[in-house]
Amino acid sequence: MKLIIQIPCLNEEDTLPAVLAELPREVSGFDAVEWLVIDDGSTDATAEVARAHGVDHLVRLTGHRGLAVAFGAGIDAALKLGADVIVNTDGDGQYRGGDIGRLTAPILAGEADMVVGDRGVATNEQMSGPKRLLQRLGSRVVRATSNTDVTDATSGFRAYNRDSAIGLVVISSFTYTLETIIQAGRSAMSIASVPIATNPQRRRSRLSPSMALYVRRNALSIFRVYAHYAPLRLFWGAAILLLLIALAIWGRFAYFLLFTAEGGRGHVQSLILGAVLFNVAAILGALGVIADLIYAQRTIAQRTLERVRRIELALGVEPSGIETGQSALGDQHQGATR
Repeated sequence: MKLIIQIPCLNEEDTLPAVLAELPREVSGFDAVEWLVIDDGSTDATAEVARAHGVDHLVRLTGHRGLAVAFGAGIDAALKLGADVIVNTDGDGQYRGGDIGRLTAPILAGEADMVVGDRGVATNEQMSGPKRLLQRLGSRVVRATSNTDVTDATSGFRAYNRDSAIGLVVISSFTYTLETIIQAGRSAMSIASVPIATNPQRRRSRLSPSMALYVRRNALSIFRVYAHYAPLRLFWGAAILLLLIALAIWGRFAYFLLFTAEGGRGHVQSLILGAVLFNVAAILGALGVIADLIYAQRTIAQRTLERVRRIELALGVEPSGIETGQSALGDQHQGATR
């Protein structure tokens, strides 16, 4: 059994040494533990630091592509390197390497295909109030659309068995956290959560330079996830609400028309407003049907990509952009001199 621990990085030369120092080289239940760093177009010495600190494999992306793309590149490389279980952690040192054994235990026991580290968002004092609120909202949306009970859907500290990793297809370029849980839940995979501890913040998040931008991006991600995976519920829910408002406004007009001396005079604006809202409701209902059809095609495309990945693995296709880390180079050198 091989465990690969992957770390997506962007300009992490300062924090990466401490992150790697915490990572285990031996985990109960695994014959081999390897480290993989995905360099997302760093402009500092992240790659050199990774090699100097014993990373086994390095994937270097040409230019900054975003966390979600780096995560997907790491999953693809880890699978092609023969990983039976993949753990994803962050390069900023938020998560503790000592919790990796706890994270992988449900997979080794055959109790889960995917495990998410739960940071205890509701009580985590290292997060600001607005950030905790968004994290909880995102988790609620994910639970509603994936039929899972994951309590910390935005946690990036995760473990995947080989089959669940093969089925992951990340579309978003901003974050992978919400989307991958929904995909796993809708694919009838077993998902577990385990409580984890977090380290004190070592630097500000680079996903968003300000709280306002963080709120805007995450709100947009939550909306997109809901629109992608539950389009009928979203659009038809809004359509029914507007239709009820239109009927109420028309009812008001009908009351004045039938039960007052002035009739409908002076209340034609209610008739017009009701007609506008009715038309908008009809458009939203049609959009819901179209979005649901698009979702069906997206599901087919996802299954096709999963089969392509399985074919590539069966054929032994090499991972793209992979470089041998300093640790592996040292092993090769020792083997050559024996």
